[in-house]
Amino acid sequence: MAKAIVTGAAGFIGSTLSDTLLEQGKDVIGIDCFTDYYERSTKEKNLESSKTCENFSFLELDLAEADLSDAFSGVDVVYHLAAQPGVRYSWENFDVYLKNNIKATQRVLEAAKESGSRVIFSSSSSVYGDAELPLTEDTKARPVSPYGASKLACEHLCRIYSESFKVPTVSLRYFTVYGPRQRPDMAINIFTHKILAGEPIKIYGSGEQTRDFTYVQDIVDGTIAAGESSLSNDILNIGGGSQIMLNDLVSKIEKALGKEAKIEKEESQRGDMKHTKASLEKAKKDLGYEPKISIDEGIKRYTDWVVSNG
Repeated sequence: MAKAIVTGAAGFIGSTLSDTLLEQGKDVIGIDCFTDYYERSTKEKNLESSKTCENFSFLELDLAEADLSDAFSGVDVVYHLAAQPGVRYSWENFDVYLKNNIKATQRVLEAAKESGSRVIFSSSSSVYGDAELPLTEDTKARPVSPYGASKLACEHLCRIYSESFKVPTVSLRYFTVYGPRQRPDMAINIFTHKILAGEPIKIYGSGEQTRDFTYVQDIVDGTIAAGESSLSNDILNIGGGSQIMLNDLVSKIEKALGKEAKIEKEESQRGDMKHTKASLEKAKKDLGYEPKISIDEGIKRYTDWVVSNG
């Protein structure tokens, strides 16, 4: 039976990935250190379904500091999703990104070098910055935030360990992930809860900025496909296949909830990309990846989940 590690297993994407791997009959070791970026209780709740499976074990440890050799022994694939998120937070707290993103990733790669494990790294569309669309894997990476820079540095570490030590690595550039268990600081989560509560939502800038929104199960399916592939020292986009304006996103949430939003306009935020849209040609060719959940279906699923779970 295949054995996998999921770092960041108590997070939004990591917990969904763990659940899916367990459903497929894999042995899964979840790792998380419960950073204080948002409530520990939320992350504990994310873990509940995985913890009901007897082939799931959990380690609470700090990747940047702990000895990882025992945990990584006999592991086929490490899905390295643990990271410090947040574009705006990264301007004033970069030491956290150095530790939890860059140092932690180097430690994961070092442990994988010794264990012979594949490493699938969760990168971000934030590495691109504002570039010509669609964004291909060959587009020059010019991040516009410290967060994006930290993710790009991790990609280079993956490349270095592949080239120097033959560690099989694949970096996946995720595009604006959303869905059940979404982090509380993310736009779709904030918009949904504030509209339900009758509170105003803030739109930064004109609202004409666009994003390639990707439903979490599509992200998970692409991530597992990369883990089960023979790719090495590679980079792929994993996106949702559509591009919509922020103003249109709000309209879709309003429609799904049957409630009108109260909107307050604010100045654009430093480090926010203006537009994103992934080219998925490489992911389709190399992984057979195609997103299955449209933005309308995904928003409906997410808002239904919020209403059911509070």
